Parts: sequence; structure tokens; C-alpha cells
Amino acid sequence: MIQRPDRPTRRAVLGGCGGLVATFAGCSGASGATVLAAGSLAAGFEDRVGPAFTETTEYAYGGEYRGSNALLRMVCEKQRRPDAIVSADAQLLRDRLRPELADWDVVVATNEVVIAADPSTAVGQRLLDGEYWPDVLRSSEATVARTDPDLDPLGYRALHLFELAERFYDEPGLADALEVATTVTPGEASLLAGVETGEYDAAIAYRNMAVDRDLGVRSLPPALNFADIARAEQYAEVSYTTSDGHTVHGRPVRYAATVPETAPDPAAGRAFVRFLADRADLLDAVGLTTGDGVPVYSGAVPREVRA
Repeated sequence: MIQRPDRPTRRAVLGGCGGLVATFAGCSGASGATVLAAGSLAAGFEDRVGPAFTETTEYAYGGEYRGSNALLRMVCEKQRRPDAIVSADAQLLRDRLRPELADWDVVVATNEVVIAADPSTAVGQRLLDGEYWPDVLRSSEATVARTDPDLDPLGYRALHLFELAERFYDEPGLADALEVATTVTPGEASLLAGVETGEYDAAIAYRNMAVDRDLGVRSLPPALNFADIARAEQYAEVSYTTSDGHTVHGRPVRYAATVPETAPDPAAGRAFVRFLADRADLLDAVGLTTGDGVPVYSGAVPREVRA
């Protein structure tokens, strides 16, 4: 299935190769919630979620965005002490933080892996016209980006995708060929800026990121897009081991939020997680997916957080 976003969205200009940090927005004098979130959420959280949270709760909002693996390491190593954390991989959050730094989380949304493409380029148009995508990505004229698998889940999901595609299409050697044919970029938050500027024709991305940037979307089969909970066992057949020795198996994309034990203002953090759990309409509006399957409460979730 090939789709182009059909609703207008505000493009957030998000630059920089590392984490993106926003200053507090909102009412002067209001206490603030500091949020460390996955880079794929940067545009939607800065443009819509943060301002809506401030309007609803009167907490000022301050967001910092990095690859989920990188941000969880920073929390574990005491480099950051946010009031709330939102990871693009629920299990990664649990593996990294439980039980010492957090004993609960709430899955607030899901997503899917797609190929975001610039329709003004020949390569992008080939993808959007339905040409066999592995051939397009490994063609000599294609420039396709993916993120660092040691820093964020989107990076290792790209490699998981390539492995699953090799099996799905019964093409031995396809995973290695696609890995070599694609270029690693620093992080989720700036990934698609390279597509917008013409540095890349396309990128392995989450659907919400392509929608945020008004880019074309080449959808992938459910066996490859990490969106189908019923295919969790199939996704888990592939894995990647990060540079620090943590092995991550393929799994559906699920965004989880929690408040770490080190939070300076845990009440603000709990208010933010509760807000995410309550506002499925807002998360849908920024390109994420909610529905009957979320929110999912895991562990000793505080009463103030439960809807």
C-alpha cells in the first residue's frame, strides 16, 4: 500500500545532530515538567502535545529529544534527571530502568515503520509508484538514510526490517545488501531533514515522522512494519546487539511513558503521563496510533496516572 499524507501538518524545523532541547513554554511562574522523549516525537510534542499539556494543566513544558536507547542510558548514568520519559520501545524502557529507576510504565501509542520519500526525486517517485522497494533502495542512484541502531529503536528496527525482508521475499543476502546500501544518520529528530533538503531521496522512518514533514509514505506489509501485535512472535525472530551488549529482538512499535525515581518533580511527571494516556485524540493527530489496545498499564502504576 502506498500513501501520501492527505492532511496538512505544520512542519517543525528541527535541526542539530544530537538531542534537541526546548526551553519551557507556557505561563510565567508555572512549575514545569521536564520530559525526555524519543526523537521521533519531537515535532508532534513541540508543536501540539506540549502546548496542549500546558494549556490543560498549567505546567510549563520542557522537552528534550534523543534516540530512546541513548536517552535511557543518560538516565541510568545520571546524566539527565527528567520528570517523565517517553521511549519508542516499551520493552527497552523496562529492560533499562526496572526495577531500580522505575517500576511502572504506560503504553500510550503505537506506530509503524515506513519508507518516507521525497516525491520530487526520481528515486522517491519510484518508491511511491509501487516499485519493488528493495530494488529501489539498493540501486546505485538511491540515497537512503537510517538512524544509528546503537542510539535508537528506529535504527535497530531498520536492520530488523532488512532481515525480515530477506525472509519474506526469500532473497538470501538481501539484509546485508540493504544495510550496505543505506546511510546511517545521527538521530531520529533530524533524520528527515536530510530528505527535505535533498541530501537523501528517502529514509526508513516512523509514519508519524513522515506525516509531520509532509513527505510521501511507502507503506510496508504488516509482516515487515512492526505495527501488528499479532505478529510479535514473527518480529522476534530477528535481533540486534547494541554496542554495549544489549540484545534487542524485533517487536511491535509501542511508546511507553514513565516517571523515574530520580525525577525532580514527580507530580509534574505523573501529570504528563496521565495527560498522554487521556489524550488519544491528540496523539492520533500527531500521526501516532491509538485505539482499543492502549493505554496499557504495566507495573505499580500510581493512582494519579490511571484514567
